[in-house]
Amino acid sequence: MHVASFIAELRTRGLLTPEQASTIMADEQTRPFSLHYEIRTLLYVGITLLSGGLGFLLYDHIDRIGHGVVVATITLLMAACFAYAARHRRPFSWAQVPSSGLLPDYLLLLGCLLFLALEGYLQAQYTLFGTRYGLALILPAALFFYLAYRLDHRGVLSMGITALAAWAGLTVQPLSVFENQFLTGSVSRAAIGLGAALLLVGWLSETRHRKAHFAYTYVLLGGNLLLAASTAAMFEEVLRPAGVLVLLILGVSAGLFWYGRRTHAAIFLLLGAAYGYVAFTYGLFLLLSLVGNDVVFEPALCYFMASTAAAVWFLTHLKRLTSTAAHD
Repeated sequence: MHVASFIAELRTRGLLTPEQASTIMADEQTRPFSLHYEIRTLLYVGITLLSGGLGFLLYDHIDRIGHGVVVATITLLMAACFAYAARHRRPFSWAQVPSSGLLPDYLLLLGCLLFLALEGYLQAQYTLFGTRYGLALILPAALFFYLAYRLDHRGVLSMGITALAAWAGLTVQPLSVFENQFLTGSVSRAAIGLGAALLLVGWLSETRHRKAHFAYTYVLLGGNLLLAASTAAMFEEVLRPAGVLVLLILGVSAGLFWYGRRTHAAIFLLLGAAYGYVAFTYGLFLLLSLVGNDVVFEPALCYFMASTAAAVWFLTHLKRLTSTAAHD
C-alpha cells in the first residue's frame, strides 16, 4: 500500500493526528535513499571486469609488453592494494571489527585476486614452484587466512578456505587432476574430513568468541563440502558402507537445520532439507530394494507424492521456520 493512502487510512480511523500524519509524511519524503547494496554490487562487478580485462589485454599484447613488465605491473598493483587496505585497517580484535569502508574492503579483495594471478603467471611462465603444486596452493591459503583475521574480511576467508580445500585434495591424490579422477575414495575422505574440521572451527569460533561472525562462513562452506562429498561418494559407491554415509548426511543435515533456526538463516535450512531429503530417499529405496521390485512401486509413488507436498509446505513456511518475522 502506498504511504500516503496508508497514512490517510490511519487518519480516517482516528489513529493519527494531523500533526503526526504531516510529520510522518515529511519524513517519508525527505528520507535519504540508501545505495549501499548498489554500490557494493558495482564495486564487485568492477573488480571482476578489471581482472578479466587485464588478463585479456596481457594475453593479446604479451609479445610487445614483455613478461618482466607484466610481472612488475601485477606486483605493483597488488602491493598498492595491500598497502591501502593495511593503511586503513582497524586495531585487531577477536570481536567483529567495524568496516573501514567499501574501498579498502574491495581493494583487499582485488589484491588477493592479483596475488593469485601473479602466482599463476610465474608458475606458467617460469615454473616457479616446479612440480610442488601443493606449495603453490598452501601459500595463498596461509596468506588469505592471515589477511582475513587481521583485516576482518569474510570474503578473503572464503578464498582461504577454498585454497585450503584445493591443497587438501591435491595432497591426498596428487595425480587426480591430471588423470581427471576427481571422485575417489581418498579424495572423498579428505573432503569429508576437511568439512568436519571446518564445522568444528566454526563451532569453536562462536562458542569461544574468536571472530564469532566467521562461524557463518565456516559452517556454510564446511557443511556444504562435507555433505556434497558424502552424497557424491554415496551415489558413486566409492566409500562403503552406504548406510554409514546416509546416517552421516542425515546427522549433519539435522545439525544445519538446527543451526539455521537458531541463527535465523534460511540457507542452512535449505541445505539441511535438500541433502537430508536426498540421503533419506536413497536410504529408503536401498531398504525397499531388499524387499523386491514388485513391492517397491506403490510405496515409492506414495512417498514421492507425500514428499512433494512436504516440500511445498516447507518452502511456503520457510520464513516461519527460520523465525525471521519474530527476529525482525
